[in-house]
Amino acid sequence: KRYQRVNIQQKLTGQLTKTTVGKRVINEQRYRMVLAAAISLSFNFLYALYHGVLGVVHSSLWFITMCAYYAILSVMRFSVVLFEYKNKSKSSADTEFFVMRLSGILLILLSFVLSGVIYISLSQNIAVKYDEILMITIAAYTFFKIIMAIVKAVKQHKNPSPLLAVIRNIGYAEAAASILTLQRSMLVSFGTMDNTEAHIMNILTGAAVCLYVLTIGMYLLLKRNNRTKTAI
Repeated sequence: KRYQRVNIQQKLTGQLTKTTVGKRVINEQRYRMVLAAAISLSFNFLYALYHGVLGVVHSSLWFITMCAYYAILSVMRFSVVLFEYKNKSKSSADTEFFVMRLSGILLILLSFVLSGVIYISLSQNIAVKYDEILMITIAAYTFFKIIMAIVKAVKQHKNPSPLLAVIRNIGYAEAAASILTLQRSMLVSFGTMDNTEAHIMNILTGAAVCLYVLTIGMYLLLKRNNRTKTAI
């Protein structure tokens, strides 16, 4: 069985290397990360559009706030993809640090938007309830995203590229927000706590997530500013 898996993997790799895109996906770490950011950008944009339309149709502050959340993620990832597209032939450190600074500002803004999302969801008791199998599936996917973020952090911690650092930190922020959403849904779906305990737990987790996203944003800003001072 192990031989069969290796053989299948070799065949797939061979097929991919026959195309220009496939060859770059296999051989270039930077290309893989930017391509993943482009795919995530598409989903973020569709989610922003979906929530924006619902927000206007239903005059719902909740949907409008969620639209703002996904819109900010879209702008950050769009700036990364646009930079890479504009600089195919060579990489500009100054432009990469500009993208880092922009993303830092947007992450700080995102932390406040998340605060609004949490406040509205708690005050209006908004949480999606799923059946047990679907809830376990969503939980597995969320933990998979967290594990992948950790793996990328370990593998790429020595890579000096500011652009890749931005992509990683956007993923960290999104994963943290996913944990909060997962917790709220699990508490509603499984009902293991009374309302008061669940409310307190959601407040504490929400505050931790917002503080974490704010810290990431400040980190990107300070890292960019420290680089500017060093250059001077």
